[in-house]
Order: sequence, then structure tokens, then C-alpha cells
Amino acid sequence: MAQVTKDTIIMDVLRIDPETAPIFFEIGMHCLGCPSASGESLEQAALVHGVDPDELVQKINDFLASK
Repeated sequence: MAQVTKDTIIMDVLRIDPETAPIFFEIGMHCLGCPSASGESLEQAALVHGVDPDELVQKINDFLASK
């Protein structure tokens, strides 16, 4: 089972499982194909969007574990 950390790049999360996209949409990150998504970590994205990075990582890992 794949797991992500705060240092995981957003695009890598989407490569692991494209079905994680709605999790990003929920925090207001709608431009998953933009250059920021290609180089921004989960922690950086969470902070920019006012979300706790640990909660975002946990939510993604819970989703991946449920599959």
C-alpha cells in the first residue's frame, strides 16, 4: 500500500492514485495540472490553502488504505 508524507509532491500523489483529486478540490486546490502541483509538496499546498498539513496527509493515506 502506498503512503504519502508532507514532503510528497502533489503530482506524485496523483500518479499514485488519480482518485485522490477530490481531496485536493475540497481544500480549494482546483489547478492540479498547473506548475505548482508539479513541484509543490503536500505541506506547502496545505499551508497555502489554510489546511493542517498533518490532517491532509492523514486524509490521503486513509483514502489510499481504504482501497
